[in-house]
Amino acid sequence: MSPQTQPVPQAPTQDRGRLTLPIQTGMDEEVRSLVARLGADAVRNSDGTELPDIVSELATRVYSTYFVGRGDNAWADAHPEEATRIFLMSDRVTVTTDGPVSIDLLAPWFADQVRPDTGCDVSRWWQVHDRTTGQELPRAAWSIEADGRTVTVHEALAGHVYTVSFLAIQTWDPTQMYNYLTNGWDEDPTRVKEKPFDVRHEATWSHVRTHLSAWLTEHPEVDVVRFTTFFYHFTLVYGADATERFVDWFGYSASVSVPALEAFEEEYGYRLTAEDFVDAGYYNSPFRVPTRAFRDWIDFQQRFVCSRVRELTDAVHAQGKEAMMFLGDNWIGTEPYGEHFATTGLDAVVGSVGSGATCRMIADIPHVRYTEGRFLPYFFPDVFHPGGDPVSEANRSWLEARRAIVRSPLDRIGYGGYLSLAVEHPDFIDRVEQIVAEFRAIHERSAGLRPLTPGFKVAVINSWGRLRSWMTHMVAHALWYRQTYTYLGVLEALSGLPVDVEFLSFDDVRAGLAPEVKVLICAGAEGTAFSGGEQWADAELVAQVSSFVAAGGGLIGVGAPSAHPAHGVTFQLADVLGVDREIGWGLSTRRRAPEVEEHFITRDLTGGLDDGEGTPDIVVTSPATRVLDAADGQVRLAVHELGRGRAVYATGLPYSAQNSRLLHRAIFWAAGCQEEFSAWAALDPRVEVAAYPDRRTTLVINNSLEPVTTTVPTPQGPRTVRLEEGGHQWLTAASQ
Repeated sequence: MSPQTQPVPQAPTQDRGRLTLPIQTGMDEEVRSLVARLGADAVRNSDGTELPDIVSELATRVYSTYFVGRGDNAWADAHPEEATRIFLMSDRVTVTTDGPVSIDLLAPWFADQVRPDTGCDVSRWWQVHDRTTGQELPRAAWSIEADGRTVTVHEALAGHVYTVSFLAIQTWDPTQMYNYLTNGWDEDPTRVKEKPFDVRHEATWSHVRTHLSAWLTEHPEVDVVRFTTFFYHFTLVYGADATERFVDWFGYSASVSVPALEAFEEEYGYRLTAEDFVDAGYYNSPFRVPTRAFRDWIDFQQRFVCSRVRELTDAVHAQGKEAMMFLGDNWIGTEPYGEHFATTGLDAVVGSVGSGATCRMIADIPHVRYTEGRFLPYFFPDVFHPGGDPVSEANRSWLEARRAIVRSPLDRIGYGGYLSLAVEHPDFIDRVEQIVAEFRAIHERSAGLRPLTPGFKVAVINSWGRLRSWMTHMVAHALWYRQTYTYLGVLEALSGLPVDVEFLSFDDVRAGLAPEVKVLICAGAEGTAFSGGEQWADAELVAQVSSFVAAGGGLIGVGAPSAHPAHGVTFQLADVLGVDREIGWGLSTRRRAPEVEEHFITRDLTGGLDDGEGTPDIVVTSPATRVLDAADGQVRLAVHELGRGRAVYATGLPYSAQNSRLLHRAIFWAAGCQEEFSAWAALDPRVEVAAYPDRRTTLVINNSLEPVTTTVPTPQGPRTVRLEEGGHQWLTAASQ
């Protein structure tokens, strides 16, 4: 029986459904009570927990986590040669005197997680570099000591810096390691350190398929197989102090194996090296402008992973169950916005939701029957401990995510972690009950439809394009970084604004923009994949964007858009933006002092622009530039017109209600639609409005924890509403 022929589950109502609850053994009465109280129609186990025997009594759908590449140490121990690999780099070692120097490969790394792979062809897969000259040393210039973790450079030069890039064996799964260490499982004799294994090896792949088939037969109670996730973990490596040393949610450094590297060479006609992965220690982070080799590897692994995922999905469907993917852990190769994801046949995707941007990242995923957001906080002891405040995190997460849910509805929500921790915080359970009820009400009243938007699109442009839709400026999923929140604010604001958003690569821009695209947004720090870096050395790209604006398009730049110092400017779009960044080369030039003017864009701005970390030394380059905000003689916000088009520049835009409103106004002004703005926005920036296609239904939401009274637009005209703190209100034609 296929998922399409299964009996239809009980329809959700305002007091039941659309909720997945984590449950545990040993707390049957609490489970029964909470399932009934919260109206959960699905239950799940979490990492390291089992489903209780009462699961069949709960009249719910049953999710079970399933680990493809870990959790079977008997297989891993019997086939150590088929463990997963990762490319790593040693510390940078500075030589003080001419002569041999020894480099401890594991000095920066957690020896419980990785060990050097000395059994591979080290002359082929290891590299030693003189980082001072940038040259690789010949194989005869270095040797591996008997301990297997020390490399000696025989004739090192004083004053030079050396590194070793090496293939390592992963001896501990990173997610299980994180859970193990965070929860103090070392004191639990029932816990083992789970070892990962690689399906590139045919024996392991055969074992994985056989194991899944048997597991499916043995677990008739399971309705949804929640793959957590598949084969290759994102790059997460701990340091020698047993804490995170390097984490990149998009990292491919741990997706390698000798068979895969050899297959790549046969298909693409060139060999990858360790340096192609360690990238001088940057490990191809998403902030790096991607190289051809890295892009090729991504596509190569995506095709492989998605093809094997399809085999597992087919096996699940053959047993009449659904296949769900968790967007995390071993998700590398299954990027939902990649070219190959549609081939997986997956029924659903669930992912962590901690903000509007992460919510849209899940809700907008194509090619699946439904999406589910796992809300924060996760039931872990880092938040759920005596004195912890999970309610505050729940409030923040919900208010930010709700904006996005209104624009692009999730089908379901849920929670994860250990229920035994959550029940110790009854005020949190009370708040969850309220959030779930509100989610159901919004979904039912809107019928799961998207609200109306203006007749144009906003395109976010960067080196990644659609592949990283709603994922720009992330390092570790949903974590805060000082250097990125200034730009993440743009995505966060967009996630809940009444505009259609798409993500385009610079190659997409070169190929020509669709007529419905009216505004381009380029946001990021200088030299990054998001601002474009060396991409802007291409005169064709510069001309394409300049012509787009001159012909009537809009451009919004945040931070260092098009930064690539050359041809007399730092921003290659300086003549479009009307501003540039002074990097010291033009200090002898007298610049126009910024004179701040009032403008449509800043009409709701109070107390000056909050630009976060900001971008220093922005100067005016055109007499036509109008400065809207400045501090200490430096421009922070400006507009400029070119031909029939308009450009807006801001030094930074962290998320807040005020900055979201500023971006909303900037989009409409840049699109030449400022006269229509009042039809899409409440008077108070803390309040947002969604009008639905029937043109009779309007949803008003208060994004603050304060009561607000304001005027809102409806298809029947403006109305005054009063909203409770964090509340929402439905207006219909009859009540308007």
